[in-house]
Amino acid sequence: MIFGKKINRYYWKYFLFFLFGVLALLVVNWFQLEIPKICGQILDGISDSARQDSDSLFNHPERIRSLMIYLGMIAVIMFAGRFTWRYCIFGVAARIEADIRDEMFLHSERLSNAYYKQHKTGALMALFTNDLQVLKQSFGMGTVMIIDVIFLGGFALYRMFACNWILTCFSLIPMILIAVLSVLLGKILKEKFRQRQEAYEQLSDFTQENFSGIAVIKAFVKEIFEIRHFDKINELNKEKTLNHVRYSTILNVLLNAILSTIIALLIGGGAYFCIHGFMGKEFTVGKLWEFVGYFDAVIWPFMAIAQWINLRSQAGASLGRINAFLDEKIDIEDRETEAIDTILGKIEFRHLNFRYPDGSDNVLSDISFTIFPGEMVGIIGKTGCGKTTVVDLLLRTYNLEEGQLWIDDKDIMHLPYRKVRDSIGYVPQDNFLFSDTIANNIAFAYDSMEEEKIELAARWADVASNIEEFTEKYQTILGERGVTLSGGQKQRVSIARALIKNPSILIFDDSVSAVDTKTEETILHNLRQIRQGKTTILIAHRISTVETLDKIIVMDEGKIIAVGSHETLLTECPMYREMVRLQSLEKAVNGGDENEEIR
Repeated sequence: MIFGKKINRYYWKYFLFFLFGVLALLVVNWFQLEIPKICGQILDGISDSARQDSDSLFNHPERIRSLMIYLGMIAVIMFAGRFTWRYCIFGVAARIEADIRDEMFLHSERLSNAYYKQHKTGALMALFTNDLQVLKQSFGMGTVMIIDVIFLGGFALYRMFACNWILTCFSLIPMILIAVLSVLLGKILKEKFRQRQEAYEQLSDFTQENFSGIAVIKAFVKEIFEIRHFDKINELNKEKTLNHVRYSTILNVLLNAILSTIIALLIGGGAYFCIHGFMGKEFTVGKLWEFVGYFDAVIWPFMAIAQWINLRSQAGASLGRINAFLDEKIDIEDRETEAIDTILGKIEFRHLNFRYPDGSDNVLSDISFTIFPGEMVGIIGKTGCGKTTVVDLLLRTYNLEEGQLWIDDKDIMHLPYRKVRDSIGYVPQDNFLFSDTIANNIAFAYDSMEEEKIELAARWADVASNIEEFTEKYQTILGERGVTLSGGQKQRVSIARALIKNPSILIFDDSVSAVDTKTEETILHNLRQIRQGKTTILIAHRISTVETLDKIIVMDEGKIIAVGSHETLLTECPMYREMVRLQSLEKAVNGGDENEEIR
């Protein structure tokens, strides 16, 4: 058992499960201590029979019968009780684990992009696997341990004192040593477990990155280098794990050695009392057997103390890490929102300045322009000039100062961010696709979608013919991150995913860079037909992508250089004119046509 501000409510939520589980465990604990008592009586009956005592148990068949019936009842009760407490306690541990995992996943979905730029996937996966598993054990086996320590240990010690208080006091002296030893080693184990988890995080993160980037590793023939690097990280993980196991083993070995010594001494002392009597009374072999049976029952609670301390130290470390994750601040939240039914698509930047939360300099400076509903607008500029940051702000992935960005003449900071995002279709640069069917990737915005609409979106994105070439067509399962498809095909499936949503605002972030110019022309032609009356923004590096659009925004070093049509910019913007010249020369050098889709 472990307590904390994030988990205490689960004890109340599953109170009845815990109650019935604990009650069943108490019943089992009580009745299992009846077995040594009955066995002691039977052993004394054998001794009395050997001495031909008339009061021997074996001279009274009805007493033997009643004892056998009682043993049978105990077996049934213990069977039912153990099933009940395991179902309730271990079952509720699994339920709590699932609840915490749901809470963590919900929280992870609400965290901003800035959080994931600072934290690696491997470390997060360790929270959802190893750390949660430790908490589950704390709720399950940890509860059993603490109940057994208190009640089974208490019941057994009470019966031991009633049977022979001298032997009981003698046996408790080493138990105090066990408790002290467990506490001291428990602190060390907590630190060793923390180091072990950190090493596992590094290993998990490195492995995940290698699996995701395996194509790059092979292309640069870096397999041997990565294997050597993995060996170092794996060796560190092994060292920290063995270090933790070493201390756990030392604790368990010491406990077993002490307990085995105690049992040997108790049998010797008990034999003395059997010969000479105890406090002027007879101390039979049956009583010795009974006492040893009680002590055997109390061994587990005392062993559980050490294991519980070890488990609790691990759970404390894991809970601290999970609490730190759940305490991460939700950056993007609705403030005082204004009611809005439909977003039409008017966008206005008013002297916007922006820097990233972890940055020191502005990445956007004095950005001002207006896009009216139904316009097709291009944003062009050098790499790193701030084009993607502009659309990230439209998606409300970062907070802004009020009055800098307006949608439909309403401050974006006063609009429900879910409503804003739901009104935008976004095709990102990395074209992330899920390990699912092509159909489900295209219809990602919906729980279900008619196959005809999926095929229509694929035709708009000029990818339908490629999909038809697959044996399973739209039911083809894509590999991780869409690795089954070529670069151009992934871009066009991503485009189809955005088009089927039919949003008020559609954003392409350099989303036709991996297709040939003919395919690009087809996609742009389709956009003009299906996007009439709706706002469309295309970020691009190629002039051919934006030259026919209604308006072109030229950016450089986080600032707006010029805004206008292709013809206007050729006349008034030297930077744009130079870009056109250089790309014309490049096209001429390459043979006048870009007809190869990037793979």
